[in-house]
Amino acid sequence: MTLSIVIVNYNVKYFLRQCLASVYGSERALSDGSRMELDVWVVDNDSVDGSVAMMRKDFPEAHVVENHENVGFARANNQALRCAEGSLLLLLNPDTVVERDTLARCADFMREHEDCGGLTVKMVDGDGNYLKESKRGFPTAEASFYKISGLIRLFPHSRRVAAYYMGHLPEDETNEIEIMPGAFLMLRKEVYDQIGGLDESYFMYGEDIDYSWRIRLAGWKNYYFPQTHIIHYKGESTKKGSMNYVYTFYNAMSIFVRRYYSGGNARLFNALLHMAIWLRAALAWGERIAGRLAVPLADFAVAFGGFVALKHLWASQWANNIDYYPPEYTWLVIPAYILVLMASSWVAGGYDKPVRPWKIVRGMGVGLLLLLSFYSLLDEGQRYSRMLLVAGSVWTLAGTLIIRVFLSVLHIKGYALRARRRGRVLAVGGALETARVRTLYSTLGIAPENIIEEPLRDPRHLEDIIRIEKVEEVVFCGADIELKNIIGLMATLKTTGVEYKIAPADGDYVIGSNSILTRENLFVDDLDTVSTDSSRRKKRLFDIAASLLLVAASPVLVWFQQGKRTFMVHSLKVLGGRLSWVGYKGKKGVFMPWDIVADAAPDLQERLTLRYMKNYKTSTDATILMRNWRRL
Repeated sequence: MTLSIVIVNYNVKYFLRQCLASVYGSERALSDGSRMELDVWVVDNDSVDGSVAMMRKDFPEAHVVENHENVGFARANNQALRCAEGSLLLLLNPDTVVERDTLARCADFMREHEDCGGLTVKMVDGDGNYLKESKRGFPTAEASFYKISGLIRLFPHSRRVAAYYMGHLPEDETNEIEIMPGAFLMLRKEVYDQIGGLDESYFMYGEDIDYSWRIRLAGWKNYYFPQTHIIHYKGESTKKGSMNYVYTFYNAMSIFVRRYYSGGNARLFNALLHMAIWLRAALAWGERIAGRLAVPLADFAVAFGGFVALKHLWASQWANNIDYYPPEYTWLVIPAYILVLMASSWVAGGYDKPVRPWKIVRGMGVGLLLLLSFYSLLDEGQRYSRMLLVAGSVWTLAGTLIIRVFLSVLHIKGYALRARRRGRVLAVGGALETARVRTLYSTLGIAPENIIEEPLRDPRHLEDIIRIEKVEEVVFCGADIELKNIIGLMATLKTTGVEYKIAPADGDYVIGSNSILTRENLFVDDLDTVSTDSSRRKKRLFDIAASLLLVAASPVLVWFQQGKRTFMVHSLKVLGGRLSWVGYKGKKGVFMPWDIVADAAPDLQERLTLRYMKNYKTSTDATILMRNWRRL
């Protein structure tokens, strides 16, 4: 029996490496005495993190399909499924880790249950917590309403209210289910031949629901098999707080509703579900926008209140007339002052995380100089008070810093004004592996006395060590402890505030739900400065300024262009953010870093791109643009 495994990867190199290591380290012996062969296909959706190079170096036996654009989850899976020839097929997420016997036990189950068309297993997250999406029911209008409304949380085990997650079925009991997660979905080749591949109408999300239901419609059964586990580091390939996630997820649900809810009797349910879906999307969008604007709005409100209070004080004391300043000063001039100061702070990095007070001071200092320079150019009748401008700016700076102190005291993520002292790390495993973990953490600046090595013994001993030594991270050595035991330990050691990680058997990295720790972390700023908030902001400001300048000069410049039609098209696309004047890996551009020289060979193109990403400067963009201005 051959099992063909299909993995779609997008910029999760370290998770993928751990996933492949667990797959190739799996047991191959089946219960009937035969041996299972593995046929692994990895489809890379234009990753820029070195995933393809890693696979070809460390896993040469894997089939790699390298896409040069992100074609989506369904289409990428289909690319490999068309080539796979195993009698069993498995769709597997790259941010998963399988137990040593998971693949063999699942293959045995499907061989013993001829009615089984699809199979999934029990999933836990990186801290050992059960993931309820391991088993799901068909998303009827009623079930979807209970989920979207949040009522499912009040009755998590109700057959009716918790139908979306089939909450009435025990999480440790094998049962027939309706919907399987795409993170681990095993099926027979004959099922694939019968129903075809995934529906490519879904870019990401929803395709597993659709596919699971098509398996049932074809007369097969889907099973939930919790006698083996996998770890699923949920959503590492996507950012679930992003608008792109919100749109993609809820659009997928909308496609599903249109496809499976039709006819006169279902129209009302269809409309209500669509309304609920887009209401939830709107709320998610509003929550995200509110989160981004909360601090700037607080800054503006405090600054405005200070400016107005100073205005009243100055007017009553200096002019003996509280109404000395006209209304337009309060409602137009003061907001303009504040917006200039805040914009200058933003450009200087004052709104980046983690917060750096000196960036706020520098930015607002520049903003005040700009305001004073502009103020000096105004006519006498348009000048209100230089003293109020300076005093209000000082108040704006003070108020902004006070807000940051308040957020820091509340321990809001990203606003700590003082680096928190890192807690102790507990490495659990054999002597060689725990020493390797100690070496890795030591290179990252962790004091040796804060790294505790402990052989695996009674879990109660680990609990005591975590409590007494104030441990914040527990690292399990994958070479010494089997995954099923690691999962069991994580489930047992339910200690608040402790993060659990795994150090794979090979490779200098430690992986967990919230972070990946590597030697490269020491040099992350040097390795890819173009991806920092500061560099992205500078690059975007350069693109906007250059585009506006080129559009303004277009009546003259267009006559010197080799492609007169594309000149304005490129300028407008860059202005709108669809392109950058200079692109790089993962970012489309009118030009590329190697356009700084003529006729660069492929190896030189690669070196120039890496140098550009490591040492990004806006002056480099300006140089490339100036050298290629005739072919904009």
